[in-house]
Order: sequence, then structure tokens, then C-alpha cells
Amino acid sequence: MHRIGIIGDKNSVLAFKAVGLDTFSCETTEETRATLRRLAKEGYAIIFITEGYAKDIHEFMDRFKYQQLPAVIPIPGVDGNHGIGDEILKKSVERAVGADILYGGGKK
Repeated sequence: MHRIGIIGDKNSVLAFKAVGLDTFSCETTEETRATLRRLAKEGYAIIFITEGYAKDIHEFMDRFKYQQLPAVIPIPGVDGNHGIGDEILKKSVERAVGADILYGGGKK
């Protein structure tokens, strides 16, 4: 069975521990990168990362974009929504169907 993990600040990941996810709180950008790298090597299928942390390592996260596993998914943290998850979803859908069907941009 595949595992699911979440990376972020301590306050954001704490609630996810109660529902059975493996939680990883990080203090620095380098620690965040190292944790994501380690979870990918350990075979995690889904890795959620809070948007505040994802914005700091978005170039590093790109290496997982075209791999089947792990799925690295930005989610809002306690500091709110930064729009990073929405933008990644929008770009993925545009790449798949050739148009912005989610946000009304359509094909030009």
C-alpha cells in the first residue's frame, strides 16, 4: 500500500497526523528539499506540500512533474492560499487539453 505524506510548517501539518498521514515539519528551504527528496526515494505515492513551502522550492518540485509517482500537490497552509496549487492545476490541464477550460480562458 502506498503512503501519503505532508510537508509544511508544524501548525499546518499537525491536523493531518490525526487522519493518518505521515507529517514532516521543516524549518528551512534546504530541509524542505531534502525531505521531499527522501519521501520520493522512500516510495511515497502522494506528497502534499503547503503552498508557502512550495513557492520556495517550485523549481525543485518541477523534477517530479512528469513522473507517475510521487504526485507532489501544493495545498494551502495555515497562512492561507497563495494560488500556487491553482496555477499548477491550470497549467497541467492546459498541457493536457490545449486550452484553459478551468478558468474560462478558452482557446485563442
